[in-house]
Amino acid sequence: MKLEQAQLKKIGISVGTLVALLYGYFAYLLGPLEDGEHKSIAGIAAIEPQIADAKDQINKTAALEQKAPAATAFLNKLKSNIPDGAPIAWFPPKMADFFKSHGIDKTSTRLVSEAPDSMPGFRKLTWSIDLPKVEFIPLGVAISTLENEEPLLNILNVSVDATREDAQYQHATLLLSTLVKS
Repeated sequence: MKLEQAQLKKIGISVGTLVALLYGYFAYLLGPLEDGEHKSIAGIAAIEPQIADAKDQINKTAALEQKAPAATAFLNKLKSNIPDGAPIAWFPPKMADFFKSHGIDKTSTRLVSEAPDSMPGFRKLTWSIDLPKVEFIPLGVAISTLENEEPLLNILNVSVDATREDAQYQHATLLLSTLVKS
């Protein structure tokens, strides 16, 4: 069986067309698809650290949301411990009554400084409390009780000097800070 020249031309054209179709399929259809796949894989790999960071942030946010009611309750408790009104009106009498309840009759309380606090809605006041005639042991008991009963109060400095008039009594000065509402 011998093929004629016309049949050979047809077979040649068919094979050439098939080769051209295969080339066009791989070059123009599969090639761009593979390029798109490689770009997508590279994009996913670039986004994976961001996804991990976002998941960490979501976990941190969830933990904060769980802690929020306790923090809000603590903040409300702090606010309820602070009397309303100007601190200069209620703090000195409060300290005088406290020290009188511990057997220290003479106190003089004055405001030293005022500064904003790191917690919004609060400010920090520094006070000086002068105790001109106090015994050492009742002073120590009063100071420890003061720090235990007043969570918003922080004693910064205690200065105790001997008096010349009576060796039994000392002169004490306390420097303390407290938080008040802004």
